[in-house]
Amino acid sequence: MDVTPIIDPLNDAQRAAVTAPDEPVLVVAGAGSGKTRVLVHRIAWLIQVEDVSPLGILAVTFTNKAAAEMRARIGALLDMPVDALWVGTFHGLAHRLLRRHWREAGLPQDFQIIDADDQQRLLRRLVRDLELDEGTWVPREIQWFINAQKDEGRRPDHVNDDGDPTRRQLIHLYRQYQELCEQRGLVDFAELLLRAHEVWLNNPELLARYQRRFRHVLVDEFQDTNAIQYAWLRVLVGNTGLPFVVGDDDQSIYRWRGARMEHLARFQQDFPKVRTVKLEQNYRSTGTILKAANAIISHNSGRLGKELWTDGSDGEPLHLYNAYNERDEADFVAARLQDWSSKGHARSDCAVLYRSNAQSRVFEEALLRENIPYRVYGGQRFFERAEIKDALAYLRLISNRDDDPSFERVVNLPTRGIGARTVETVRGYARAYGTSLWQAACSSAGGQLPGRAATALQAFMQLIEALAADTDELALHERVDHVIRHSGIVDHYRKEPRDRAEARLENLDELVSAARGFEPADTEEEADMTPLQAFLAHAVLESGETQGDSWDDCVQLMTLHSAKGLEFPMVFLTGLEEGLFPHRRSLNDPGGLEEERRLCYVGATRAMETLYISYAEQRRMHGVDNFGTPSRFISEIPEELVDEVRPALRVSRPVFRRDSAAASRVSRDDSGALNLGQRVRHQKFGEGVVLNCEGAGAHARVQVNFETAGTKWLVMSYAGLELM
Repeated sequence: MDVTPIIDPLNDAQRAAVTAPDEPVLVVAGAGSGKTRVLVHRIAWLIQVEDVSPLGILAVTFTNKAAAEMRARIGALLDMPVDALWVGTFHGLAHRLLRRHWREAGLPQDFQIIDADDQQRLLRRLVRDLELDEGTWVPREIQWFINAQKDEGRRPDHVNDDGDPTRRQLIHLYRQYQELCEQRGLVDFAELLLRAHEVWLNNPELLARYQRRFRHVLVDEFQDTNAIQYAWLRVLVGNTGLPFVVGDDDQSIYRWRGARMEHLARFQQDFPKVRTVKLEQNYRSTGTILKAANAIISHNSGRLGKELWTDGSDGEPLHLYNAYNERDEADFVAARLQDWSSKGHARSDCAVLYRSNAQSRVFEEALLRENIPYRVYGGQRFFERAEIKDALAYLRLISNRDDDPSFERVVNLPTRGIGARTVETVRGYARAYGTSLWQAACSSAGGQLPGRAATALQAFMQLIEALAADTDELALHERVDHVIRHSGIVDHYRKEPRDRAEARLENLDELVSAARGFEPADTEEEADMTPLQAFLAHAVLESGETQGDSWDDCVQLMTLHSAKGLEFPMVFLTGLEEGLFPHRRSLNDPGGLEEERRLCYVGATRAMETLYISYAEQRRMHGVDNFGTPSRFISEIPEELVDEVRPALRVSRPVFRRDSAAASRVSRDDSGALNLGQRVRHQKFGEGVVLNCEGAGAHARVQVNFETAGTKWLVMSYAGLELM
């Protein structure tokens, strides 16, 4: 038998994994080490060499795209159809099992799967039917609680309320929701896996049949499995199965959604005779990038341990840029991208990675200014995000009460008892009398509304009037901040699951920063507009620019979590400052800090040839200028691997320089010095903080952020600044 096509393309470690004897196997696969190839060739080896029937193999991936790719590659390698293979995602395979054994699962034959939106709508109706306050019992929050319990394998009777009345009510809602699903034959995503697991536990004969059939169970991205996924696999494998799992503890970055890296260690305990194979040869990145990534991740404890290497060249050093602020950082990235494109390279070969979704705004603006097409990978552009649209709708309504789309968007957001029927009544009145919705609401729709609805509508209109009056004399960014805080949308989004809520609130904070940094264009049209009107027009124009489609040649913008599994010749790893990356919530949590370091490792190993790392000395967040310190991850990279790209005007210390006494010093004159962050006083503008400095001698200029006058550039020889 000629097995050359199966094993010839493999390196020694890959070959050891693919040809392993019939025993449990754990493949620790580093970034870019060919794990998909190993899985594909292992299945081909089992079928062609070990004479295992395709009907006896089950392979689990985490995306439908990966499953389709795996099936296609196996078919091409063996030159035969592989339709009989059970290859799919956890949810897809569970669904397949339940369709075959709906009776054993206690489901109707025509059961329906509901998505997250359908689940939320069902919960909303349940809350209303139980006459609960939807502002207190938020459907999204209930949905998160229910799905979290199912992911842990818990039914309502298995959940302890710990004496907490809120938790007791959530358990009750879980029970009521499940009864409703049973009555209607509905199955949500989390239920698919839990129900499939219960099929194993409740039907020993059926389980034994599948254990005999699927002796070979292969799992990709094993470090990302949650509790119910591991339990489902463990029961299926039993004591006779031959699991073959591939994972990387250094790329476990989904703890916040239930993934448990410790399943790698548990697997070794459950199968003490497991054969472990490490894939350490990297086929993606240069030697320098790999050395930097290895150095960063080595600071984590309890690792399985591996060292990525390549037989390719070391390549160029990492490029470290110390930006003055976030706008300087974005301009630097845009300039490098422009230079890359001018040399004939594809823009789609470049990725800009950031820790927080809110960071995309300044990069979007910089790329738009330079006419560089881009795409926000796996997400929406900043001004198209729901929470930003909500805030802008309030601002537009304050600026123009007759803005009907904005009225409809926020009249019941957050929920305030103004239902669809009330809005339809107001809409009908406005249509009949040719007025705006606001004017129709002022008349309570001609007396057609019942008292409760009319009262709720009146309260909303009073809120808008109060927001307008309270902010009329405020600066633009203060006005935006006040409306966001007092409209109720912050509290509304805070009730979502933690990771989603945090992202939305960070985006709202970034809107305040956008307002503070906004400068109206010097045009005749904008001269007649208020700052708020000009800012709202700017937001419309920004959101009106259609981002590139997936097939267009455009720069990719994405969060670090979205970047996993991708690779690009040139990568920008941005915003490496303490409190931003690593994120502030992880700084006092060792486990969280280690996950942040793994995220940095993932980001660095996305780069194939060129890796830029950047941080800003000053970053405007929530409309306030913050002075940060470089991320600890930067100092964990060996200095000899890094080329510090300095601005044309050097005003701050290199990150690797150790003499902190000279840090951030800029020339004032022969008699003294100003430091970045130094507080100063000006006779006209009052007190402020030094942000930046350019030039030298009599032509030196300093940028100061004054508490009352805003940011000003002053010539040092005439400024007359007093040190404080």
